[in-house]
Amino acid sequence: MGLSSSLNAGVMGLAVNATKLATISDNIANSETYGYKRANTEFTSLVLQQGNGAYTAGGVRVSTFKDVAAQGALISTDNSTDISVAGRGMIPVTTPGGLNAPAGDRPLLFSTTGSFAPDQNGFLRTQGGSYLLGWPANPDGTVTAPGRNSSAGLEPVQVTANQFTASPTTRVELGVNIPATATQTGSDGAAFDLPVQYFDNLGSSQTLAVSFTPQVPTSGSSNAWAVSVIDQAGDPTTPVAAFDLVFDDAAGSAGSILSLTPGTGAAYDATTGIVTVTTASGSIDLVVGSPGSGGPLTQFSSSFSPIGVRADGAPIGNLSAIEVSEGGFVEAIFDNGFRRTIYQVPLGDVPNVNGLTALDNQTFGISQASGDFFLWDAGTGPVGTTIGFTLTESTTDIAEELTDLIQTQRAYASNAKIIQTVDEMLQETTNLIR
Repeated sequence: MGLSSSLNAGVMGLAVNATKLATISDNIANSETYGYKRANTEFTSLVLQQGNGAYTAGGVRVSTFKDVAAQGALISTDNSTDISVAGRGMIPVTTPGGLNAPAGDRPLLFSTTGSFAPDQNGFLRTQGGSYLLGWPANPDGTVTAPGRNSSAGLEPVQVTANQFTASPTTRVELGVNIPATATQTGSDGAAFDLPVQYFDNLGSSQTLAVSFTPQVPTSGSSNAWAVSVIDQAGDPTTPVAAFDLVFDDAAGSAGSILSLTPGTGAAYDATTGIVTVTTASGSIDLVVGSPGSGGPLTQFSSSFSPIGVRADGAPIGNLSAIEVSEGGFVEAIFDNGFRRTIYQVPLGDVPNVNGLTALDNQTFGISQASGDFFLWDAGTGPVGTTIGFTLTESTTDIAEELTDLIQTQRAYASNAKIIQTVDEMLQETTNLIR
């Protein structure tokens, strides 16, 4: 069995080195492929049971795997939806066939990087056909993850559905100082009018007319005001809300609200300092301050000064750009300066990343060897952050591959020499018979 086992070992040596040559070829061919993970080859010896006084060559076995855990270098690009992962974790994607499939039937794949761009329907995809998946955001920009060990809540990221947007005003901070002298005896009792711009549900500009009328006493100072709020989008003659204010003049709390009595159409929360009024577009919170809080609405012996009036919301805007934050949030940026979160892209992680099944287009699938996946928020737990305007380079090192190529060539030639030698020895044995 000596010569026969030697021949088998030599043949196995040729086969495993041919496999290694194949992985080297793949690595070199993909040295400029973004997101490519280097293929590794490992040899393990095959040992047979030995007899007394004789040695039987077992040979060698080969195993190959993708080094998915290796991190390639990040390079900058000029495309905001070129996404890379800085650290552990992978981006969820799906195939073209999964684009319109039900959530439960949609294939879930993972990729470490991707140059995504909108297709004809606005879905973000790579040139290879991998569609980006994410959790859709609520209208207020918050994201609720339906499940982190399931892909059921993930949807293909579509950006054209958010081409136009309007953010209605829901909160107005009344940073105003009203003059204490106006509530003293002898004042003319003239009202101070404050027009506040707000945006309705359609993005149109509207006006809330807030009027502060001092209550002038027969003697002394009342520190009292009657406030009315008129919505110019509705009936300009009828207030939508009214409330009465009394300011404190005691030491330590002078100038702040002492009491607020809500009237028709107004609701006051003394804890938050918010007066809620109802306009034609819905409820708006007017932030005036809590009793003793010192603002934002104050009364001092100064002029009428509306220097801190702020309202949220934004007018109608056109989508101008899409960006991805480090937390994986896909943000739509509009030409009116408004930003809105439309999706969150989680990062998938598995116990054994090198056990993932390598597929086309630098994507990977879950396997029994990889274990079950879990979807993390980017930048939390074991996963890294998502970075826009970047792509991940191939993990192939050309110098290392060429060195391995020389070694593989020598090993292949050595195994071929074994076969040649065994052939010559068998020829000598045959000659003995002659």
